Amino acid sequence: METHDFDVLVLGAGGAGLRAALAASEAGARVAVVCKSLLGKSQTVMGAALAAALPAPESPDRWELHFADTVRGARGVNHWRMAELLAREAPGRVLELEAWGALLGRTAQGGIRLGEGSGHRHPRLARSGQHQTGLELLRTLQAQLATRGIPVFAEHAVVELLKSGERVGGALALRRADGAAVLFEAGAVVVATGGCGKAYAFTSNFHDSTGDGCALGLRAGAALVDMEFVQFHPTGMVAPASARGLLVAESIRNFGGVMRNARNERFLFNHVPESYRAEIAETEAEADAWYETPAGRRPPELLPRDDVSRAIDAEIRAGRGTPNGGVWLDIGSRRPAETIRRLLPHMYRQFLDLADVDITAQPMEVAPTCHYMMGGLHVDPETCAASVPGLFAAGETAGGLHGANRLNGNGISELLVFGERAGRHAAQSSGFQSNVNREDAERLAREARAPLGRAHGENPHALQRRLQEGMQRFAGLTRDESGLRAGLAAIEEVGDRLASASAPGGPGANAAWQCALDLRSLVLVAEAIVRSALARRETRGAHVRADFPAAAAGLEALNVVATHAGGRLQTELQERPAVPPAFQQLLEETDEALA
Repeated sequence: METHDFDVLVLGAGGAGLRAALAASEAGARVAVVCKSLLGKSQTVMGAALAAALPAPESPDRWELHFADTVRGARGVNHWRMAELLAREAPGRVLELEAWGALLGRTAQGGIRLGEGSGHRHPRLARSGQHQTGLELLRTLQAQLATRGIPVFAEHAVVELLKSGERVGGALALRRADGAAVLFEAGAVVVATGGCGKAYAFTSNFHDSTGDGCALGLRAGAALVDMEFVQFHPTGMVAPASARGLLVAESIRNFGGVMRNARNERFLFNHVPESYRAEIAETEAEADAWYETPAGRRPPELLPRDDVSRAIDAEIRAGRGTPNGGVWLDIGSRRPAETIRRLLPHMYRQFLDLADVDITAQPMEVAPTCHYMMGGLHVDPETCAASVPGLFAAGETAGGLHGANRLNGNGISELLVFGERAGRHAAQSSGFQSNVNREDAERLAREARAPLGRAHGENPHALQRRLQEGMQRFAGLTRDESGLRAGLAAIEEVGDRLASASAPGGPGANAAWQCALDLRSLVLVAEAIVRSALARRETRGAHVRADFPAAAAGLEALNVVATHAGGRLQTELQERPAVPPAFQQLLEETDEALA
């Protein structure tokens, strides 16, 4: 068995993983990055903006206001300290990224251009172009990685975290090209493998978003938190079927795009939550005036994502949806064609090439699509340490920051802030001599390769479709107890059938085998989502229970925590840390300023 030894092992090569590797290297640790796909193929490339309260002469923004917006957007169930760290440290991380060579939009005066974002009360979204921010972040971090000589093991699928006593001491990976087992021993492991959007039939996520980090952590004894909160981005493509779920940029609404139902009604005015009513325009004329001079009440299209997604879902369920089961998003009647092509070139080409729709003249048909997991490994806010010694997590693999809903731009800033913290603290804790059991590693490798030796058995692709269809139907945007229990039965059935999965042939370019490996994670994480959704008997943020349509008093103080022991996954409600009085006063003052 091929073996390697490092101080810190980072799993995942997206924004959080690369930033963690750089921080660990800066702290003097010997670091390596392992990713199951090619370097650069990460969900991070979809990121459109970085949220940060950067200083700007024309803006009254400051970190305290970013903190308040993040807590309010999370519907009160996120960890206040994580929100504070994000708001305080994001400006410095953005400026650091720019110092490393990242190209961000600039104003005529030379400052970083800041744009509006849903759920943010001040312009604080920095961008590179219109849709290249995540790509620019990855390009910049990869260049730093190469400069420092940090090794990357690409196309290595990690199948298990290995323990050295009670501590995580490394990981076992299988090389995709030849199926060879590769053992990595390390004093500390950072998991930053992204989310698990591929648990759903319609998602904006890449094929590699299969919840690996969460599943690996669970099996190693770590806890998950907030898994019931799955963000469905309001606007994903509906047609054609081959493009269903593909993301439709939020910037369309930022630039003046409006949403209408099949009756041509601008329906979002009818779905403004009471907590946002004081800051949202009451008439179309008032909303349209804001786009010309951003002052006063904002258009309802700029409500947080969970509010817009719920409103769209309500319209569709009420029979006011479009022919393909969505709503209309119109920018063509709002802006000149040349302006649209200049400001939204990616969206213009996407709809023209994939749907034969010219968005300068025709409305887009959109519906909510699975986009982001607010939940993840339960970590310490300061260090990003999980509940098992030696294990750290950052990015979408970690929970606690976003609570019930993530604000636009916070996900990309999170990669930088908590990626840096996870890498630095992992390096500080890595003075440990790992001694994993090699025989266990060999056995685990044989089990993971077992589908290759079965000429007949279950088709992994069919099993994945069964799982995705069940999750989409029973654990999607709107849930209820009977549906969730039906979804749980479907997940358990897939898990049972996975034991006899067949992927005959060699390991190289064997998509069925790779799918079987991914399903080991997807089944476990899907179960965590459903069991957590059953435990939260209320509607809050992105979690909508049709049988409990209102938020329940007191549940905002509780988080659903999932653990895996003895082959069973269990959930319990745990009290979250209370917001300190000084920060609670800050939240109340910012709300009063809007009243």
